[in-house]
Formats: sequence, structure tokens, C-alpha cells
Amino acid sequence: MTRRLTAALSLAVGVLGATMVPTLQASSATPVVHSFVITSNLPTSLSNQLPLLRLHFSDATKVKNLPALRTRPALATKWEQISTHEVQAVVTGSLQPAAIYTIDLPTRMTCATTCRFTAVRPRRALVASSTIWEEQLLAELNYLPVTFTPSTSSSNPTQPTSGTFTWKYPKLPASIQSQWRVGVAGVLLRGALMNFQSVNNLPTTGIADAPTWSDLITAVQNNKTDPTTYDYVSVSEGSPEVLTLYVENHVKFTTPVNTGISVSPTALGTYPVYERFLSTTMSGTNPDGSHYSDPNIQWVSYFNGGDALHEFPRYSYGSPQSLGCVEMPFASAETVFPFTPIGTLVTVIA
Repeated sequence: MTRRLTAALSLAVGVLGATMVPTLQASSATPVVHSFVITSNLPTSLSNQLPLLRLHFSDATKVKNLPALRTRPALATKWEQISTHEVQAVVTGSLQPAAIYTIDLPTRMTCATTCRFTAVRPRRALVASSTIWEEQLLAELNYLPVTFTPSTSSSNPTQPTSGTFTWKYPKLPASIQSQWRVGVAGVLLRGALMNFQSVNNLPTTGIADAPTWSDLITAVQNNKTDPTTYDYVSVSEGSPEVLTLYVENHVKFTTPVNTGISVSPTALGTYPVYERFLSTTMSGTNPDGSHYSDPNIQWVSYFNGGDALHEFPRYSYGSPQSLGCVEMPFASAETVFPFTPIGTLVTVIA
């Protein structure tokens, strides 16, 4: 009986132990793979004030699961939830005005333990720029004959903001004041931008491309204002013909000049100086078809095609004698030249 009882008790303990101690086995479950089809909405032009793009997913998703958006050049962005099926990407830094970005628009996404975009469609987009913003920056840097006063004192001077433009030099003649129109990309703005580009060693195109915008914003951040005065040249084809040099709000200098003869007149209008030489050879064709080549012409500032301000020896000054240029006595040209940097406006009036 003792041996039978002992055996029975051992069997009971064994069964109970087997019941209480579970068998541990490695799980072989595979993560569920979920695929999404994505449609996108990319604006025709990019702006710091608008989302970069919007995505619509074929099924509900959450922004925390999304991979980073890829752009070239690289942009700091974040995803924002719009609805269960829609998200938008916003820039957390700043878009470079007039720059072109390549954005990889997702078209498919697969999620398992993590999500990844499995198909993208590269698209190029241009960052929008604003003429008024360009005017604001150039005015803040003193390249325009106007001041800009922002509506709020806390405004970031490098960002477009509402404000008021005020003409700075009331004694400048109407021939230049009439060139100023807020938001109009006219010759006054082009001349100011060419001057800025020249000072900052950029191509003097008068066009606000991406490198120019970058330097404009950097200059405002560093308060790198125009190192020279605001200058303006008016040429009157009256009798006698006279050049008047304005420096900021005052007449700096006047001199008799010669403009173009009737068969080769100096064109009326306002033009920015686009090229300058201390000394150069000027050549071309005479009205009779013969060729001329005049070496060592000094103090030359080209403003409209082949028309330039420069010295030229004549017996008299004050009447039409040139082939379109504005000729001055040597001493007068030497005086005027330092005040005609690239971008200086020259107006020729009847």
C-alpha cells in the first residue's frame, strides 16, 4: 500500500505540474503589410504663406507614421493632419525666393512595422516672389529714393510685410519721380537692383533671380546698406543742351553737352547705366556708311545701347553733334563719372 500511494502521489504532482507550467514557444506571426495609393496637390508656385503640398491617401493614416518628404535642395518640412485621409506638408524654415525646388511627390506608400514611400513622382516648382517685397528690401537698404515704414514695429525686415513707401528726395525732378509706382517693375526698380547687384558682385542683369534674393535678404539681416549716395542724371536737349547731375536731394553739377544729330539722335527716355570704362575705344558706323574708331575715350558710362556719357574734344558744347552719345568736356566728364555707378538712371528729355 505504501508503494502504491507513493506512486499515485507522484503521478498527481506530475500532472499538476504539467498543468501549471505553460510551454513557451517563439511566435512566428508576420506583420501585416498595408499599402496606400496617394494623390497629391502641388501649387503651381511655392510661397512661404502656403502649404508646400497636400496628399490624399486611399485609406486613413496618421502624420506620425509618415516618412520625411524629400526635396532638392533640401527643405525642413513637417506633416500636418487635415483629415483622416489627408495631410499637408509645410515648410518649417524659409523658401528661397525665385528658387526652383524638385519635390518627390509620393504616389504609393507601404506600412508594416514602419511606413515608406515606395513610389514617387519628381516635380519642379518655382518659389513665388513679389515686386513689392523686392521694393521693400531695396528701400530698407537705401538703393531706392524712397523709404519704407512697416505697419508694425515688430515686423521682420527680411519678410514681406505691409507698410508705406514715401518719396525721399522731393527736390529731384518730375522726370524721375514719375518713374516710381509701388508694385510696378519699372526702370527705377531695375536701376536700383542693378546697383545692388554691382555692389554685391552679382551679374548686373536687373532681374531678381535666386542668388540676388538670397543676397538681398542677407544684406537686410546684416544692415549692409548702399555704401554710396543716390545719384541721378538728367540730359536736356534744349538750347543749349545741358546735363544736370543730382546727388540725393540737390543739384551737384551742371555742364553743357552735345547729344545726337538728327540722323543719329539720342533716344528720349530713362535708362540705367549698365557698363562703365575709365578709358575705351569707341567704334561704329557714320551716317555716310564709313567706319570710325576713336581710341582712348575716357570717363565712359553706357546707358542705352551704344549711347554713353563720356568726354569728347569739341570746339563747342551745347548742341547736337554726336552720333547718339552725350559728349562732355574732359573736366566735366571726370566730375560726373564717379556719380554714375552701374544702375544710375539717366533721363534724356527734349
